[in-house]
Amino acid sequence: MDLVPTEAQLSACVTCGLCLPHCPTFRLTGDEVASPRGRIAAMGAVAAGLVPSDETYAGMMSFCLQCRACEAACPSHVPFGQMMEGARARLAKDQPSWRGRLRRFLVGRVLNMKWLLALVTSSIGLVQRLGVMRLLPKQVRLARGLRPQRIFPHTVVGVHDNAPAEPAGSVALLAGCIMDEWFPEVHDATRGVLQMAGLEVHSPESQQCCGALAAHEGGAGDAQRMAARNVGAFAGFDFIVADAAGCSAHLKDYAEWAKDGSSVAERTKDVTELVAELIGAGRLPSLDDTGEQVAVHDPCHLRHAQGIVNEPRAIVRAAGYTPVEIDPDGLCCGAAGLYMVYEHDTAEELGIMKAAQIRGAGPTTVVSANSGCEIQLRAHLDNGYRVLHPIELYWEALNV
Repeated sequence: MDLVPTEAQLSACVTCGLCLPHCPTFRLTGDEVASPRGRIAAMGAVAAGLVPSDETYAGMMSFCLQCRACEAACPSHVPFGQMMEGARARLAKDQPSWRGRLRRFLVGRVLNMKWLLALVTSSIGLVQRLGVMRLLPKQVRLARGLRPQRIFPHTVVGVHDNAPAEPAGSVALLAGCIMDEWFPEVHDATRGVLQMAGLEVHSPESQQCCGALAAHEGGAGDAQRMAARNVGAFAGFDFIVADAAGCSAHLKDYAEWAKDGSSVAERTKDVTELVAELIGAGRLPSLDDTGEQVAVHDPCHLRHAQGIVNEPRAIVRAAGYTPVEIDPDGLCCGAAGLYMVYEHDTAEELGIMKAAQIRGAGPTTVVSANSGCEIQLRAHLDNGYRVLHPIELYWEALNV
């Protein structure tokens, strides 16, 4: 992984500006330095030694959500996501601030400490039950967007129950970091739906966090270490499935992060991608139309990074509902991993905008295929709204 954007990547941008209306930070500020081409110009100036890799430059890079909406709009196919990861990795070496070190420690080390995550989860569950969430600092009050947490959380790692008698294939389910602790219902629905289709589902105990958050925060070494571990953990399975869009997008980029990483990238499918295929092939049922509507939110790393748009809507239809659009541009909701903590005000503004779009659409049930987005949407919607993963909605409909 190059620690600086390459000359070929930098020269690919022709500064046409087609990305500008798709960039959430540019739309909020109207400031060129908060746009993709502004950031690329800064990367080029630093690479050429024209300006220092200082706090001003770090602020420009930190303000980016890495939503990759610019990539989807770019006629030159500039790999902006890779460039941002490289630029932040370079910053981690050039300007190792205590805040950056702390963020990289959290996403590079803490997220793989299952015992510590379980303790945090139990603490959140206790805070929720005591009703004192409002007393937390605003930067961590995003926990109000979590579903009620168990004081004694459970894990799916190593769970291989209800395997089909004659499996039609094998799947390795990425347990993930926060998904395993905070969204076990999504894992349960994923495992149930895939087993219904005749697939044998495993969640190998030797796996780790996919490394996406570490890569986004400039922790290149940690991201490479986790990718190398997962290449071995996921060997021998027909498919590797992630039920969080940020994770599936990163697994598909493993060729950039690990030796033999392409073996993971080529077998990885987002769960919405695989389940939509199974429904289309008749291996999973389509239920009768209920006449009810469901709003569909597109996570950035599903829509922009992977180009997966139709599949979640196909799953909503198969569950018996009519999908309703909330935003044809797919503007970022503001979650973006740790962004909602360290750029709280901007994340809050984007979250309020997204919640207003959902309210304007009408339905009070919303599906979103990424954990951070689910947290953000719940935090900004009223209690009368349900926010689910599309797979949860489908699994729920199958079991009514």
